[in-house]
Amino acid sequence: MPLKKTIDELTLMDDYMFAQVMRDTDNLKPLLEYILGFKIFKIQLIETQSSIKEGYDSKGIRLDLYVEDENHNIYNVDVQTTDKKNLPKRMRYYQSLLDVSILSPGVNYRNLKKSYIIFICNYDEFAHDRCIYSFENMCHEVPGLAFEDGTYKIVVNTKGSMETVGIELKEALLYLNDQIVSGEYSKQLDEAVNAIKSSEERRLEYMNWAIKEMELLEEAREEAREEGFAQGIEEGIEQGIEQGIERGIEQGIEQGIERGIEQGIERGIEQGIEQGQFRTLKTLAEKKLITIEQAAAEAGMSTDEFLEKMRIG
Repeated sequence: MPLKKTIDELTLMDDYMFAQVMRDTDNLKPLLEYILGFKIFKIQLIETQSSIKEGYDSKGIRLDLYVEDENHNIYNVDVQTTDKKNLPKRMRYYQSLLDVSILSPGVNYRNLKKSYIIFICNYDEFAHDRCIYSFENMCHEVPGLAFEDGTYKIVVNTKGSMETVGIELKEALLYLNDQIVSGEYSKQLDEAVNAIKSSEERRLEYMNWAIKEMELLEEAREEAREEGFAQGIEEGIEQGIEQGIERGIEQGIEQGIERGIEQGIERGIEQGIEQGQFRTLKTLAEKKLITIEQAAAEAGMSTDEFLEKMRIG
């Protein structure tokens, strides 16, 4: 299986390269200061390229950069290059795992420090042409009244209008977006990127990392198939529709549906693919091969319940 990118094709907006360059806090600290707009005396790398899991069988995420400053405030920086239409919920998920990971069992929640979740995107999540979008919890009824839970979320758009940002942040964003070297900081970043690309150790590490990423993706796909959707549709539709419905249509809709359900649903869905049952019934109903009422009855629902589930699912 070929790699999506070779190491020579990587830029600072690629996950692996960003994490490796920013492991050097001399590279990361100025970027945090430019984005946040305040000085940080010192930061310490806590972990990088690691997974924090909330428990058995739960979804793990990789925190690309996880650091704390001299006041024990936490910073998580991540790059996003694909608009998956779920960024706010994804940031909420990061925040919840971050809080759990930094609060040991038995420790009072009052010890939670400020946390900054920073997503650097090469697209405009909110379509207002800004480079920086900063969020904190505020009261709707009383203007200016902050909730003061110590959580802050910052979304950076590398392609936003540069008119409202400082010269240092502009330089950083130009390099992140277009690899343009326009000053000392971008030169520093460019040298770090090139050093990684020319390191045999890093090249081998990247290859292993990329292969592992592809393996994890394939494992996730396989798990999804095993959960029943792909098998349910394949066994239910292929055996049901092809063997049952197509024959049934030739002999009449009523006879076809009966044979389709007997040969398809019982053979496919009842063979352990319970999770695919509703989707199969939905598909049959959408194709008008069975009525909504028949589909609802087979699912053990009322017609209204079945229609509502079709609408939201």
